[in-house]
Amino acid sequence: MSSDEIIKRLEQDKWECVGSKGSHRKFKHPTKPGHVIVPCPRKDLPIGTVRNIFRQAGWDWRIQYAIPGLPA
Repeated sequence: MSSDEIIKRLEQDKWECVGSKGSHRKFKHPTKPGHVIVPCPRKDLPIGTVRNIFRQAGWDWRIQYAIPGLPA
């Protein structure tokens, strides 16, 4: 999954970019707690990074990322 795909999902879920430093963008949601940092531009993010971004955004990564072979 690329950083562009994750940023698109964040923006669809009403997350707003509140800043950037170097090659990372910081997103904040108006009602959800915390923030999400996305390294970009990256064509393929490591699975651990994707999982952490999904967790920070309050999403279930197993459902939205649909990785074959992993238990739900």
